[in-house]
Amino acid sequence: MIKSDMAMTSMTALTGPDPAPSPHVVIVGGGFGGLEVARGLAGQRVRVTIVDRHNFHTFLPLLYQVATAMLEPAEVAYPIRTVFGKADNVRFRHGQVRHVDHERQVVVLGDDTEIAYDHLVIATGATAAFFGIPGASQHAIPLYSLADARRLRNRLLSSLEHADAVADTAPLGLNFVIVGGGPTGVETSGALSELIKTVIKRDGLRLDPTRVRIILVDMAPRLLTPFPEKASAYALKELERMGVEVEFGRSVVEVEEHAIRFADGERLRVAAVIWAAGVTATGTLATDVQADAGPGGRVRVSPSLQILDRPHEWAVGDAAAIPNPDGGYYPQLAPVAMQSGRHVAAQIVRQGEGKPPLPFKFHNKGIMATIGRHAAVATLPKGPTVKGTLGWIAWLGLHLWYLVGFRNKLRVMINWTWRYFDWPSGPRLIVADAETAD
Repeated sequence: MIKSDMAMTSMTALTGPDPAPSPHVVIVGGGFGGLEVARGLAGQRVRVTIVDRHNFHTFLPLLYQVATAMLEPAEVAYPIRTVFGKADNVRFRHGQVRHVDHERQVVVLGDDTEIAYDHLVIATGATAAFFGIPGASQHAIPLYSLADARRLRNRLLSSLEHADAVADTAPLGLNFVIVGGGPTGVETSGALSELIKTVIKRDGLRLDPTRVRIILVDMAPRLLTPFPEKASAYALKELERMGVEVEFGRSVVEVEEHAIRFADGERLRVAAVIWAAGVTATGTLATDVQADAGPGGRVRVSPSLQILDRPHEWAVGDAAAIPNPDGGYYPQLAPVAMQSGRHVAAQIVRQGEGKPPLPFKFHNKGIMATIGRHAAVATLPKGPTVKGTLGWIAWLGLHLWYLVGFRNKLRVMINWTWRYFDWPSGPRLIVADAETAD
């Protein structure tokens, strides 16, 4: 075990010898926020250790393309060690933090290893919010990890193969229900529609397309509620053109293994329930860090993103309840996570220089969502809403820009280009261990 009575310890076992003592920054989580903190501290006079139970960073916005057989898992993931291969002061520790001892300033890993810190950054992200709905966490499939995406891809392709196998004796109707009309729900619905049409046409499945229903349900009165109404209307029109049934004002009361129940009493048999109804930090390390958690289990922070009453502990991204000067809190979105990560890195450097931390300012650069090929919406702050092909091209370019790793950028660009001219191609593989992968 690695223990220290003082936070300013050498940490030789994890980080190697240091020529001079320097503050140790422990970042818990290798998502968007955590990576930006580490990037901002690379080359600074601090030692950085990133702790994550996965040794790779996952580009969450493209998980739905893995689930719908458009991309391979390796194309949206990148080794964390490789990201910081040239940063001598940044190290990665594979493991899961189960507890934070604030008095001693150490994090405790699952194997009881203790890592001392001078600064702690909570960047643990969020998980799917099931709102206590019976059966939802057991039977619905969210999209917040590579394992989720592989599991959903398995379920979708297996359902189609089973329907083909019994086509002569007991023709099946397949119902796929997506819960949640935000960007994830909209993008997954559109991609699923294109996948099913591709599989039936290209792979010769004996399945009547009219017997396959894709149903997107949401309690809200419109899709993409953070977007302007005209963007929501465009998304609805495009999804309906693609054969997706969109139902507003519907709430789910139970999810069974092969069925879903709605508040109005309807029980519908389903091949899969895809959960895109929101996220929560409840159940993550955030709840261990602070007893009086903020909305959605998030860590309450000051305007400078310091955890309340702990000037050397910080929280970023989805794990943090970041106060918005205009009221409420900033949304749990990748741009907020990235900008908050950069901000915390800068404030840690400022503290090392004896300067007070500055408040976080989020610069809204717009939001976007894709519905299908040549169909996307992009809304700029105080600007126009771009729709159709132009919005789709903007969406492609932005996601390529933020994808981690040149290799992944190149592979995804090549695959998108190839599939643009040969749409049916794609990794339609049923992987046996995907249902149980972590």
